[in-house]
Amino acid sequence: MSQINEILEHNQAFVENKEYETFISGKFPEKKVVVLTCMDTRLTELLPRAMNLRNGDAKILKTAGAVISSPFGSIMRSILVALYELQAEEVIVVGHYECGMASLNAEHIMGKMRDRGVTEEVLTTLDHSGVNLAQWFKGVENETQGVMHSVNMISKHPLMPPGVPVHGMLIDPKTGQLELVSDGYERLKGHETDSPASV
Repeated sequence: MSQINEILEHNQAFVENKEYETFISGKFPEKKVVVLTCMDTRLTELLPRAMNLRNGDAKILKTAGAVISSPFGSIMRSILVALYELQAEEVIVVGHYECGMASLNAEHIMGKMRDRGVTEEVLTTLDHSGVNLAQWFKGVENETQGVMHSVNMISKHPLMPPGVPVHGMLIDPKTGQLELVSDGYERLKGHETDSPASV
């Protein structure tokens, strides 16, 4: 049986048995927080449990390494929508130890693209169109640097509402232990007189 058929078969039983009832919640986050984290499979259930987040408590966004690659991409847009439209009041960026983004090699991944059928012509065309694939696929120096990159990108964004705390954390993907890397409340205190920064 294919993966998709297994999913659909399970889903039919899930709905018929009304297993969804334990997950019913509203669309606004009860804890008024938006969490940006990594897409690492180890965090799927671990991170919400480690942060005491249940269904309906938070808006959770996932991207490779919890790294925002563009100030005007879909991740930043989602954060802004959560803050302006969905009653979120704080942002928490949660990276993790042993993150693949800390060892990502752009040339290596582009080599895999070639191996799987992406032609040199496509790569060259993108390069001449201003898409710097080597930069786009570049990893981060380390997990802390990746978290701080995103914290700074969010907190200094020109469309961020003033006074929103943006925190940075690292989680151990084995134990779920959290480490505070950047306290958003302290950052706000230290920058109360600063003028808005541009990205």
